[in-house]
Amino acid sequence: MKDLVQSVELGVSQRNRVNVTRPKVWLKNEIVRVGLAECLCTYVMMAFGLGSVAQVVTGQGAFGQYLSINLGFGLGVAMGVHVGGKVSGAHMNAAVSFTMCAFGRLGWKMLPLYVFAQLLGSFLAAGTIYAVYHDAIFDYCGGNLTVTGVKATAGIFATYPAPYLSLMAGFIDQVFGTAMLLLCLMALSDQKNKPAAPGSEPIVVGLLVLLIGISLGSNSGYAINPTRDIAPRIFTAIAGWGTDVFRAGNGWWWVPIVAPLIGGVLGAGLYKALVEMHHPPISEQGDRLVREFEEETAPLEKQENICANVCV
Repeated sequence: MKDLVQSVELGVSQRNRVNVTRPKVWLKNEIVRVGLAECLCTYVMMAFGLGSVAQVVTGQGAFGQYLSINLGFGLGVAMGVHVGGKVSGAHMNAAVSFTMCAFGRLGWKMLPLYVFAQLLGSFLAAGTIYAVYHDAIFDYCGGNLTVTGVKATAGIFATYPAPYLSLMAGFIDQVFGTAMLLLCLMALSDQKNKPAAPGSEPIVVGLLVLLIGISLGSNSGYAINPTRDIAPRIFTAIAGWGTDVFRAGNGWWWVPIVAPLIGGVLGAGLYKALVEMHHPPISEQGDRLVREFEEETAPLEKQENICANVCV
């Protein structure tokens, strides 16, 4: 395959009299390229998302409200897809990667690479936002880094349940939210249904995340993403918030890790079982499309014939 690509490039360059040159630093290893792209797109998504939370919290409402956070994560996801979509697929979410493996769309041997890249990107983004908003955070909380309470700031980086939410209800919340995410992602990529228009995928996926945020976010911050939650949580434990980040919410920390993995498979499986498996064969689908086209154009043809007769 390498030789074929090289020969094609050589032929094109000879015909067009253009020299095909590679950058001095060019990664040929696909695994490395995928890992770097997945790490960077996750970093971009998390930097914008966590930055929006930090701005709302430290600004005490002066620089945005809850909708600002939804928009920050939604648009951050869209930018992340632009950054890594054609290289790694821009999963940016271990639940997405796990579900793709479960349904045969990604090899299981690639899962550790994706998870590690997502963890690293999320951790680095948390560190970046902490550095950018360091003074604002300490001004807001008076130097007292707490996980719960009126001036709590740990929620800038990881998700925590609302005071009224039980672990069971929170688990269901995360399963359902992630199920809706993967169900819709499966639909958006289903070429036999109504997929997102070519080129519109980033903004459509971003709008999906925005939709989940404004409809399913109040209970626990709609993590729906194991790597998005655990990496920044570990960062906060190291940066000064301590082990309370794991004790808060009756030991909430494991819920955004386990529940999204279950929810993702359930949501994707539901779409596959109720919709994707029942698509007609390609030949039948093509015939149906032809019939629909003929039905739509029949009135126009009739009108053209009438016009022709009148003109004669």
